[in-house]
Amino acid sequence: MSLPVPMLIVAGVVLGTIAFALLVVRRLGSDPTQFILGGRSFGAILLWVLMGGELYTTFTFLRIAGWVYGRGAEIYYVMAVSGAAYIVAYLYLPRLWRFAKERELLTFADFFAARYQSKVFGAFVALLSTCTEALALLVYLTGLQIILGIAGLGAIDSAHAVFIAFGLITLFVFTAGLRGMAWASVVKDSLMLAAVVVVGFVLPIAFFGSPAAMLDRAIAVRPHDFNIGAWTAGNGKLWYISTTILNAVGFFVGVGAVAATYAAKSEQTVRRNAALLPLYGLMIVPLFFAGYMASLVLPGLHGRQSDSAYLRVLQAHFPLWLLGMVCAAGTLAGLLPAATRLLATASQLMKNILDDIFGIAKEGAAQTWATRGFIILVAATALCLWLFLRASLVDLLLFVYNGATQFAPGILFGLFWKRVTLAPVAIGLVIGEGVAFVLTVHRFPLAGFNPGFVALALNTGMVVLLTFALRVRLPKAQKSDWDLRRA
Repeated sequence: MSLPVPMLIVAGVVLGTIAFALLVVRRLGSDPTQFILGGRSFGAILLWVLMGGELYTTFTFLRIAGWVYGRGAEIYYVMAVSGAAYIVAYLYLPRLWRFAKERELLTFADFFAARYQSKVFGAFVALLSTCTEALALLVYLTGLQIILGIAGLGAIDSAHAVFIAFGLITLFVFTAGLRGMAWASVVKDSLMLAAVVVVGFVLPIAFFGSPAAMLDRAIAVRPHDFNIGAWTAGNGKLWYISTTILNAVGFFVGVGAVAATYAAKSEQTVRRNAALLPLYGLMIVPLFFAGYMASLVLPGLHGRQSDSAYLRVLQAHFPLWLLGMVCAAGTLAGLLPAATRLLATASQLMKNILDDIFGIAKEGAAQTWATRGFIILVAATALCLWLFLRASLVDLLLFVYNGATQFAPGILFGLFWKRVTLAPVAIGLVIGEGVAFVLTVHRFPLAGFNPGFVALALNTGMVVLLTFALRVRLPKAQKSDWDLRRA
């Protein structure tokens, strides 16, 4: 059976990107620091595309336009987050890099083990964050199924296409490590920029003459979708504010963002990268345009169909090769961030469980090969979860975003507050994750507040209260070893 033209283009772009990255990387060697962190040698540009690729994924590519299509102005919180989160990154990521460099940290969980002087706590964080990361992979797999389903024009099984694409990217991570993913992200970001220009500007111009004319038409047809709801409404003003704060604080405390920070070659590189990252926010506005355009040209879609609305417009009104290029950009936007999460998750299972707890794979090539083994294991687990848990995906996604942010107090307090110690952080983390899970499953009325924000507030409050109650100070030796007052 011959593949449809869009799917052929997607396959060619994915294979070409992998081949390009492998050629650039060539001899990777067996050093775990090279494999997991690119030798801690990334300059501003490589770090920029790597971290941008981690942040702008299939959610950006599909869900922003889909939310605009179905619900309107609520999604504007993404723009607010894009401003606030980079301020947080500029203030804290350089200090995180310095802490990691001085102690040669390798993984996300290493920070917790080193800062709170407990390998057991590091192992607990590794297991907990691995669970949220495995569920986060479902986001990418579902997005890939939507994109590949459109690219296949109904002629192929989209689930089979997802298995093949995810298998390829798993083998790519297995071979190329973080440096390979950074070079592949250069291709991905270039294609994604071209794709958002097409869907955000070319399509509105083709149908309405200009984006401004399209917005005028959308305002006339959907006036209520340009306003945020009442303060205590389900997705009203309190939800908007609390969601913005939640995401601004948690945007750069995830496993992938922390690993990318470790990979930088200098503190100045991290700071420069934080200053450059807002440029990625320019990709968001065209996707708003794409959502409004699709709602006018192809109204009446619901549920998951709304996420693919502008792709359906492309499919119906434009050449198939253009649909193929846009779908190729979206496919890379799902595969490469998934690859980063695979590597970061597998590395902490190796380091913080196998090495720190069981004393296996202590150094060198053994750590690299153990990480590769965990890459296969995590990828297979994610595929199985995706296959059997798709019916409850909405709840899982809510928990992913709400749960992953609960690590923020442990990292931010750990870097900026000397007094905070293991017990308050551990208790706060457990409470935060527990509350996030309960509020996700049972959906209690919260007067409009984001459930993850409520969980984070309880988590943070518990850390502060217990720290003052215990009045425990760090030992003098630890204070002299780590002087946070340095610039």
